[in-house]
Amino acid sequence: MELRHMRYVLNIAEQKNFSRAAEQLHIAQPSLSQQLAKLESELGVTLFKRSTNRVELTPAGEVFIKRSEKILDLVLALTNELEDMSGMKKGKLTIGSLPITGSYILPKVLPSFQQRYPGIEINLVEEASSTLEQLLTQGKVDICLLTLPIQEPSLSYKPLITEEIYLALPEGHALHSHSENTLHERVSIRKLKEEPFIVLKQGQGFRNITLSLCRQAGFEPNIVFESSNIETVQALVAAGMGIAFVPDMIRHSQRGDLVPHYSKIEGAPTRTIVIGYQQERYLSKAATTFIDEIREQTL
Repeated sequence: MELRHMRYVLNIAEQKNFSRAAEQLHIAQPSLSQQLAKLESELGVTLFKRSTNRVELTPAGEVFIKRSEKILDLVLALTNELEDMSGMKKGKLTIGSLPITGSYILPKVLPSFQQRYPGIEINLVEEASSTLEQLLTQGKVDICLLTLPIQEPSLSYKPLITEEIYLALPEGHALHSHSENTLHERVSIRKLKEEPFIVLKQGQGFRNITLSLCRQAGFEPNIVFESSNIETVQALVAAGMGIAFVPDMIRHSQRGDLVPHYSKIEGAPTRTIVIGYQQERYLSKAATTFIDEIREQTL
């Protein structure tokens, strides 16, 4: 049994499909099936139940997955420790990020980090909040830019930025003040009970913030549109399709012709962006150095 066999089994279990697993592993499906058959023959157990449309783990497969994850984590930790002994002359750092959040924060630290440590290969992974948390717990990314609250209890974090949340409104909306400086006036969330809301889709951290703010005000938001992109949310607001909560960072990064109006909210609600990591896994010197530098640049 080799480490690559463990990775094959983990990928098949994750994809629940041989074709997709083979595609992700960049090998031919017949070759993957042959490797699995040889492994099962060597171990004397069946790891997967195979059906026409689905692949499921057997009890033996469940045990194999559990132990393999620990073994591969140890191998990764060993690799990172040995790379650290080289004085960060080489290594690899995989950073997870929310797309818009990353575009605002990462340019502040990545150029100087790469200039100081040119031997560190940096990979960026952009996904929704829930996916990023899963990738972090699985060890597929080393550190992650996330927003509180974090759902995975095994994750630790250090705060980076706390920013105010604004209300995005279409032009001419009754709640939009026509005074010269509209941001001096604040809107009560309770007044939004009957308003049509445009929100991010399931799995996005800021969606949970929107729901929480409305629930604290005593109502469930009337959601009329959902999007996976906060910029699309703002464009739909500007087009008159509804209202939305928007973090200050996004308010300042507005692009395009369709730009909504913004009002401050009573109570000045905020969101906090953090750098998350898996506490039980070895954190490489490259990761800890990057965390220190990004906190220095943002705090």
